[in-house]
Amino acid sequence: MPRRPPSAAQIRSQMRSAEQKFRRDLNSATRKAEREINRQLTAAQRKAEREARAEARRLQRRSRPTTVTYTVSERQYLGDIRDTVALDDTQADRERDLFLCHAWADRRHAARQLFDALVGLDVDAWFSEEDVDLGTNLARQLDRGIRCSRVGVVLVTPAMMMALRQGGFADQELGALLATNRVIPVLHEVTFEELRGESPLLAARVGLTTAESSLDEVAEKIADRVL
Repeated sequence: MPRRPPSAAQIRSQMRSAEQKFRRDLNSATRKAEREINRQLTAAQRKAEREARAEARRLQRRSRPTTVTYTVSERQYLGDIRDTVALDDTQADRERDLFLCHAWADRRHAARQLFDALVGLDVDAWFSEEDVDLGTNLARQLDRGIRCSRVGVVLVTPAMMMALRQGGFADQELGALLATNRVIPVLHEVTFEELRGESPLLAARVGLTTAESSLDEVAEKIADRVL
């Protein structure tokens, strides 16, 4: 039996359904495009703000009289780090100047002192005591901190040496930082010979030591020569 052609009422109903679907699809596509445009505008604005803040900090640091002196190896090593940062195309997307890697036991002592000295020089340093929120996944917070920072500073103390031997977050942070060419070891109450016995790769970097400078002077060297 031949199929009957659709009635006029059925045709009008199908047309209304098709029109409604078209409008829903159009509205959905419009909202999606608006969200993407807003996301791109927000990202561009944040990038411009980060670059403006970074330039302001650089100008402030340059205007300060430098009172510290460098060894030849320090000047060359810090200059190499600075050049690496300058040539890295991803640097513009990094929000923070540096990531401070330290042992848990140093968080209220040497690490806090170094962090405060860096902040006093207008350095935007990522420091777990200030940047990790309670109730959040620590590993993911550390991962993001390393990812969004231009340079990694590893504060090597007797407590850090012990933490590296025991494994854990400090060891994981160091492993991630060593994979880059932007890591600066800062030795405090530890010698390079002692560090070489625990981490030859980190000891191979010249870095800085408080045997020759105070933590405040170390912070000034990092801010002045690298950032």
